[in-house]
Amino acid sequence: MQELIPINIVIGDRPFRIKIRPEDEGAVRNTLKIINDQIIEFKKQFAGKDMQDYVSMVLLWYATQPGLNDSSPISADFTNSLNKLEEQLDKILS
Repeated sequence: MQELIPINIVIGDRPFRIKIRPEDEGAVRNTLKIINDQIIEFKKQFAGKDMQDYVSMVLLWYATQPGLNDSSPISADFTNSLNKLEEQLDKILS
């Protein structure tokens, strides 16, 4: 198994420490920039909401944007894992 590296990230003014593969760091940081920039945009558009509301709105926005998260190696691995799981379930249920 590949060694994971710890990184500190910030989403909506809240810090998190996560472990990722070294080759995924660029994709993670790019995704964080997109998310945090969109939080700022939603703060300008919808005054008076709390940070949890903004993060929730960005989560929905990000998940429904075509092409934004398709190129990430993390989502490719996740998609492959889901496909394998689906194949195993199909075999069991057949």
